[in-house]
Amino acid sequence: MVRAAEGTSARNLRRYEFSRIEMAVDFRIVLYAERDDAAQQAADAAFERIARLNGIFSDYDAESELRKLCETAGQGQSVAVSDDLWNVFEKAQRIAELSEGAFDITCGNVVRLWRRARRQREWPPENRLEEALRTTGRDLLRLDPRQRTAELMRPGMRLDLGGIAKGYATAAALEVLRRRGIGMAMIDAGGDLCLGDAPPGAAGWSVGVAPRGPNGPPRWILSAERRAVATSGDMWQFVVIDGKRYSHIVDPRTGVGLTNRLHCTIVHPDGPTADALATAVSVLGKERGLKLIESVPDAAGLLVPVEEPDDRIVASARWSKLAVSPAGR
Repeated sequence: MVRAAEGTSARNLRRYEFSRIEMAVDFRIVLYAERDDAAQQAADAAFERIARLNGIFSDYDAESELRKLCETAGQGQSVAVSDDLWNVFEKAQRIAELSEGAFDITCGNVVRLWRRARRQREWPPENRLEEALRTTGRDLLRLDPRQRTAELMRPGMRLDLGGIAKGYATAAALEVLRRRGIGMAMIDAGGDLCLGDAPPGAAGWSVGVAPRGPNGPPRWILSAERRAVATSGDMWQFVVIDGKRYSHIVDPRTGVGLTNRLHCTIVHPDGPTADALATAVSVLGKERGLKLIESVPDAAGLLVPVEEPDDRIVASARWSKLAVSPAGR
C-alpha cells in the first residue's frame, strides 16, 4: 500500500535528493514531497539534527559532550548526560552484553592507536596497546538509569561511538522528516541506511547487498521499508602491515584489527541497534555472529566471507522472511 502525507496524493509527490558531509561521511537524503520548498526545509532540518548529534558524539571535537565526559574519567564523577547520549549508551551497553564484549564503546584508546597504525602503516606500539586495553571494558562504563548519569571508572578512558553513532543519526534524521509530514524517505550514511515508508508505487526501497568486491555489483536486492540496514566489514577500510591485512574494525577484547574478512549486513527496525550489531557480528565471525543475530528480536543478517565461494554465505533464519531477489532480475 502506498502511503502519502496527510492531505496529499501519492501521484503528486516528487523525488528529491540531498547530500552533505556530516560525521566525516557523505549523508544522503532521498525523500518524496509535493513542493520544492517543503523538501528543502525538511532536508535542512534533518541535516541540522545530524550536525547537532555530531556535536554530542564526536571523539574528534574537544568541545563535544562525549569528549567532556571522557575528561572526567577516573575522577569518581557521575555526570548527567543528554537524552541522546544516554540513549546511545543504553543501546551500546545492551549489544556489548549480548556480544560478550565484541562490541564495546569503551575501546576509544585502542581505536586511536589503530587510526595511527593505518596512517603510518605500522603495528601499534605494544606498550601503548597494553595500556589502551587496560582502559577498555564495558564494566568500566557505569550507568545510573534513575539519575541518567554516566561514570567512567578508570583514568585515561576514552569512548568511541563509531560503531553506533551513524545508525542513531540516520534514525533521528528520519524522525525529523516524519514530524514534518514526510514519511517516504531514506537516509544513507555511507552505507548505513534508515528506510521510511516505501516510495510511490513500490513495495519498498531497493538496497543492494553482498557486493562482489569494493566496486562490484551486489549479489542480491533487498526490498524493505521502515527498517534500518547496516553493513560492516573491511572491504573499503583496511591497512596492510608486514604483508597482513587488518580491518579498520578492532576487536575490543584483543586490541587487534580484524583479519577474518567477513562482510556483514544487518536488518533491524532500530538504526543504532542494526549499526552496533553489524560491528559485533564482524568481530565474532560467522558462527558466533549468526548466534548473536538470532538472539536479538527482529534482527536478520547476511554473512558473506569475502575470500570464500558463494556457497559459504550464510543467513539468519529471519533473513528468509525478507523480500530479497537476485540482482539483475
